[in-house]
Amino acid sequence: MPSPERRLPFSRRGFLTASAALGLASLPTRATARPRPFGRYGSPAARLTPTTLYVDQVGRGDHTTVQAAVTAAGGSGWTLVIAPGTYRETVAVDASRTEMTWLGAGTDAREVVIVYDNAAGTPKPDGSGTYGTTGSATTTVKADGFTARHLTFANDWLRADHPGISGTQAVAIKVQGDRSAFHHCRFLGHQDTLYADSMALTVFARQYFSHCYAEGDVDFVFGRATAVYENCHFRTLTRTDLTSAPYGFVFAPSTAGANPRGYLVTRSRVSSEAPDGHYKLARPWVPSSDTTARPSLVVRDTRLGPGIDAVAPYAAMSDSFPWQNQRFAEYRNSGPGAAVTVPANRPQLTAEQAASATRAAYLGDWEPWKEPC
Repeated sequence: MPSPERRLPFSRRGFLTASAALGLASLPTRATARPRPFGRYGSPAARLTPTTLYVDQVGRGDHTTVQAAVTAAGGSGWTLVIAPGTYRETVAVDASRTEMTWLGAGTDAREVVIVYDNAAGTPKPDGSGTYGTTGSATTTVKADGFTARHLTFANDWLRADHPGISGTQAVAIKVQGDRSAFHHCRFLGHQDTLYADSMALTVFARQYFSHCYAEGDVDFVFGRATAVYENCHFRTLTRTDLTSAPYGFVFAPSTAGANPRGYLVTRSRVSSEAPDGHYKLARPWVPSSDTTARPSLVVRDTRLGPGIDAVAPYAAMSDSFPWQNQRFAEYRNSGPGAAVTVPANRPQLTAEQAASATRAAYLGDWEPWKEPC
């Protein structure tokens, strides 16, 4: 589906503007940035550890871009403290930079934004083709043990600005590493916002998202990771380019067939800007690179707002792989979008099955919820 004609609250000149609908606060500009940009995380003069780097776009840290700091942080165990501001750049964390932590130094995630505007169909500057879905990502994390707190990851590419481009997937972040944790983070985009994936079909990457916010329209939380979303808020966007439902899909897991668990959404909520019933909760993604995938999604103890089609909350991405053949289930959800009007369309876990659909069962011996938030 095409992306909606809705502008994210960013400008090419660099800073997030207020949005009453989403409660976004204005960001500091170069003229109004704080004299002490690192807040509760100290300053370059008083380092947290010898492996802490400070990023400040106006030059009061070790580096002015996030990518420069990542490049400088060779090896394992580095911490990046990022001062308030909008960092318009693409960032890649390769597999060698394990156990890395990024800390937003603002009072909340809206003050520290990493954003760019590539899409799958965007031509590469060297003329070698287009970026593709993976290449469109503003931030890519391949390393194990990555942690982020109080940050916004965004992709503000818009179809309305590029009518000649048909590849409208525009990823805010692609996460592939095992033991990747995000606390109080925001993920903004339209199509394919949050790509929770793994490094290979045979690799089961565990990921944890706590008190996070994600918005989009088409498959905006997708991939083959073993991912737990706890106390998160998912918001579906309105569209002006479509006149009928569905506008899109919240989840599109592509879980490998050998993986017993895919996405678990628990104690969360789904809200919408769109008219009632105009979104599906999920559809299974069986990619051409893995036709043996059996997408897995459990949504439990979660409030589904009226934007979700309660009669038929699931749909197929391909007629060859109907959603009924995949691993979709719900348990004790609430709200108008969770009403069970056609039982065959809403598989429910039994109490016994739900007892094993927990964050501990999905993440094993890794317990990121015990880390300070």
